[in-house]
Amino acid sequence: MPTNIVFDFGAVLFTWRPELLIQEQFAEHAADMARARVLARHIFHHADWQAFDSGALEQSEVITRTAQRLQLPGVAVQALVEGIAPRLTPIAGTVELLDTLYRRRLAQGDIRLYYLSNMPRPYARYLEQQHGFIGQFDGGVFSGDAQLAKPQPEIYQLLEQRYALQPGRTVFIDDLEANVEAARRRGWRGIVFNSPAQLQADLGAHLF
Repeated sequence: MPTNIVFDFGAVLFTWRPELLIQEQFAEHAADMARARVLARHIFHHADWQAFDSGALEQSEVITRTAQRLQLPGVAVQALVEGIAPRLTPIAGTVELLDTLYRRRLAQGDIRLYYLSNMPRPYARYLEQQHGFIGQFDGGVFSGDAQLAKPQPEIYQLLEQRYALQPGRTVFIDDLEANVEAARRRGWRGIVFNSPAQLQADLGAHLF
């Protein structure tokens, strides 16, 4: 029975530094990193963004609502939101580890590779088009397509059902403790991601 390895995307396979994006676009509102983090929380941790993540709100709507709610220039919010996908750049060490796992999957057949990512539809489509290594996965679920988002238990259940995953044979990797804990509550094994080197070492405990 193969072991299922499930990857998050943002801050695991792709860089995600929202405070830096805020500083680039709103220098006058984020003169230092502390202010950038506050504004990033107001944008990316708000219910509007969560609705965008889960496919309940279109990109144009989240731009309009965010600009109005925070009294920010609409053009600048549009540039921020539309510019995020190209800035989700691959994390080299994690991509290399994924490639190693993919080659092992082809050679030994003892693992399967999946993803479970909170990712709005426009960003998901962009990443699929731009990064061929996503084709190394056996499958996965994006929140924008599922109209669900981590840590809702239903999105984990969807991945299980779609690919017939056995919880006890499934290892989930995410940078957020809350998302990992939600997976553990379903009986999955969990790894909180800090770095590619740490992930490789922690995966070794599950695979060897």
